[in-house]
Amino acid sequence: MGSILTGFLAQAGEDVTLLARGARAKLLAERGLTLRGVSDFTVPVRVIEDPRAVTDCDLLVVTVKTYDMDAALSPLRHIRPASVFSVQNGVVKNDQLAAAFGADVVLGCAANFSGEVEPDGTTLFSRNTGLLIGDLPSGITQRVQDVVAMIDGAGIKTTAVDNIATIEWSKFVTWLALTPPAVLERQLTQRICTDPDLARLTVHLACEAAQIAARLNVSLEDSVTLAPALALSTLPFDEAVQRQIDFGPSAPPAHKMSGLQDVERGRRLEVEETLGYIVHKAAEFGLEVPRTDACYRLMAALSRSVA
Repeated sequence: MGSILTGFLAQAGEDVTLLARGARAKLLAERGLTLRGVSDFTVPVRVIEDPRAVTDCDLLVVTVKTYDMDAALSPLRHIRPASVFSVQNGVVKNDQLAAAFGADVVLGCAANFSGEVEPDGTTLFSRNTGLLIGDLPSGITQRVQDVVAMIDGAGIKTTAVDNIATIEWSKFVTWLALTPPAVLERQLTQRICTDPDLARLTVHLACEAAQIAARLNVSLEDSVTLAPALALSTLPFDEAVQRQIDFGPSAPPAHKMSGLQDVERGRRLEVEETLGYIVHKAAEFGLEVPRTDACYRLMAALSRSVA
């Protein structure tokens, strides 16, 4: 995600700096940043490894995995960004950003585009449905409009929304529904949606997550995500399963959930701030989420085996 955003903004002539480390930083500094898929180009980028070299900025975008958030933010707390958002999965990110930089500069964001770094260092940009950005908890200020115009103008489809909490949660519910079968069954997204048994599991998981959203007074919608969050969690069960099956062919044929990409490469999984968050919130609210809990335990064990 960070490479995609950096590449397009740099190509558009924006003053952008990419914070990277180790072999990745060296490769980008020497060869430039190469993207392929939605667009094919190589562009030189300014890469730094020491966060202390950054002081102030108009926009800070955090693109690390959920489990790296605390470690990533710790050396950045001296920065005074005018705006900051994270493209990562889950809904914990906004509170973490607010604790580091102040709630007044944090924007909500749901990333609805896909990519992965390939073994040769090239970044595959596979799906450009876009970014959704808004003020928290709702609204669209001029600041949001300016950020959206910059990123959209660079070539990544970006939209300002006035209900970003709903959008973030709707994406989170579908992510929670699709990621466990993707990781545990090693299946592409389209297969998860169209297989009758896996479709049933996704509906169960969506319903369990939707309970937490309801207790937090957050509404859901069938927005531009990889599954219809509201329908899956409110329709009669068999109708919801059929809706998921019918929706399946609209998913890109080769699309992989990020969790599947991680497990295929022997990386840690995003578990605690995602499924773990739902399990812990359910316990706090006295709710039952048995399927989410089972998937959480299985994925946590799998993640520990590769950590």
